[in-house]
Amino acid sequence: MISNRRQFLQSMAFGAGGMSLPGLFLDRSIAQEVKRAASTASLEIAGIERTTLHVPFREVPGRAMSRELPHWRYTELCEVVLKSGARGFGETLLYYTWGPTGDDDVKRAMGKNAAALLWDDSLGAGLQTALFDAVGRAMGVPVHALLGQKVNERTPLSWWNIDTSPEDMASECATAFKEGYLSYKTKGRPWFDIWKQVEESAKVVPENFKIDMDFNATLLDAERAIPICKELEKYPQIDIYESPIPQSDVVGNRAIREATRVQIALHYGTPSPEVVVREQVCDGFVVGGGASRVMHQGHFCQEVDMPFWLQLVGTGITAAFSLHFGGVLKKASWPAVNCHQLYTHKLLAEPIEVKNGHATVPDGAGLGFELDRDAIEKLKVEKPAKRPDPARMVEVSWPDGRRLYLASNNQVNFVLNAGMNGTIPFYERDVDARLYSDDGSEEWRALYNEACKAPVLVK
Repeated sequence: MISNRRQFLQSMAFGAGGMSLPGLFLDRSIAQEVKRAASTASLEIAGIERTTLHVPFREVPGRAMSRELPHWRYTELCEVVLKSGARGFGETLLYYTWGPTGDDDVKRAMGKNAAALLWDDSLGAGLQTALFDAVGRAMGVPVHALLGQKVNERTPLSWWNIDTSPEDMASECATAFKEGYLSYKTKGRPWFDIWKQVEESAKVVPENFKIDMDFNATLLDAERAIPICKELEKYPQIDIYESPIPQSDVVGNRAIREATRVQIALHYGTPSPEVVVREQVCDGFVVGGGASRVMHQGHFCQEVDMPFWLQLVGTGITAAFSLHFGGVLKKASWPAVNCHQLYTHKLLAEPIEVKNGHATVPDGAGLGFELDRDAIEKLKVEKPAKRPDPARMVEVSWPDGRRLYLASNNQVNFVLNAGMNGTIPFYERDVDARLYSDDGSEEWRALYNEACKAPVLVK
């Protein structure tokens, strides 16, 4: 909170066009505050630049991401230049974001005082982050000082990868642990053997290394979910289940929470936070979005004493922004999910160092990091006219010869709808999946066209 004294001084500076009132007696410290307040005239936005980058995945996560989310390779670097010369940067993961930055947002922001726009989530991820960075640099303070009072010197981070083979999941867990992480988050999916995934991963990390699994409601209902949740909880590494069944199922989620020692996480908002607290539906939340939204949700969690993890997704640029929220939000005690570990390059000149599962909240001006300009120059591409979505299928196989073919889009929705109707197999052991590449044949194209309508199960 800004003190009344400082608000008065700033109002005087703003009201006088950036100049302090002559004849007003001020001690040196107050005079310095007035001078700093007066400098806000230099916070006018003089330029906004956007650059599309194609950032490759690392080999192991690339196998899974190419199967399901190849478009995550595209991010848009947004840079804001202030009249003072201060420059800030942010990014928008173009095809997976809480809010894109469009041409209209850029036009709306040009010429405005950057400080007056900081809390406008409608500007989109890249522009909003860049504004925070630019204002922080102009004022000589870290982003966390613009967000609130720092309560954490260090904040927890998680390593992320989408659902993958048991071998690749174990490999990623081992890599995460080697890099200083103590948490790994992934997807629980019926087209992989989740028991084997956990078993193999538990062999390569200690018991204090935690594995969190996001089911995106594919466990369908409490009756089917509870046996699986209780089987997996035998591994001490298993720590959090996210959205095991549809979040709107209050009774079912509460039943799962009561049946397992593993913590249950739900995305903030459904059901309403009031219902969640009153009915004790989950143990904590997934919090994400723009700065205003994140701070609002984070403060609610503090009021009701419930933990959450920050889920702000992108390269190292977004991860750097997330660190500052982790610094000021007391209940951000679950490891943040930023997904920057997917990429061959984090786009930062210096990496975010993780030790004992935590990273230091930066105290340098703005984000506290600089861009790797050489890497950015090499990764520049033209912005795609639309989300790249190459035709592809996933072939799911079982030892008894059954095959399931899923088209590239909306796989989770397919599974939910078809699973509820009993038309595709539920979670089973020894199931496996692979990317079924287009071989150019008429047979492949015909099967793909059919799978685009609904999953194709061949018995």
